[in-house]
Amino acid sequence: MKSTRPALLLILLLAAAPAMARQDIDEISRDITARAGQSYGSLETVSGDIRIESGARTGDASTVSGDIDLERDSSAGDLETVSGDIHADAKARAGSVESVSGDVFFDRGGNIDGDIDTVSGDIGLVGTRVSGGIETVSGDITVGIDSHVRGGIRIEKNDNGKGMNWGRPPRIVIGPNAVVEGALVFERPVVLYVHKTAKTGRVTGATAKIFDTPTAPKD
Repeated sequence: MKSTRPALLLILLLAAAPAMARQDIDEISRDITARAGQSYGSLETVSGDIRIESGARTGDASTVSGDIDLERDSSAGDLETVSGDIHADAKARAGSVESVSGDVFFDRGGNIDGDIDTVSGDIGLVGTRVSGGIETVSGDITVGIDSHVRGGIRIEKNDNGKGMNWGRPPRIVIGPNAVVEGALVFERPVVLYVHKTAKTGRVTGATAKIFDTPTAPKD
């Protein structure tokens, strides 16, 4: 009987080919596009935008002043930007998500495998699952309809060393049928709205305003 070793080796090489083809992309001022249906390693640029097209799979993606956009059904590792926004279409998936002043938004069916952290950037979720928690200093947070955050929410203190907080109070909304399993800890004044159908952990540092309309009242 003929040996099957050459055939087996060929099968293993073909199976490994997609992983071997994954390359890292490192730019300075140019945009990066991960093409639809393709697989990549890490994506990194300084002042360029990063676009991950529908069905693409990548490693970590980071930029300093550019935006990061994930199209429908795309998947990435950790996402990080300083002043750019992070926007994900429906059914996009990522690891942890971090921004300084840029906003973060994940649409319905989104999945975040880690935490969401910003300093002043706003955070918005619609029908999205977050395995970790959410933390910001002065950004607004909307845990929108049908979203599920397994960790808690923390608003950090932002003061001048004399116990005085700067800026307007962040607006925190926990929407219809949303769940925040962990504690909600507010180290500075906030305006907190919780829908009557939402479920949250213990709230410290704020008193929730209950609402029953599709969207929270205007401040």
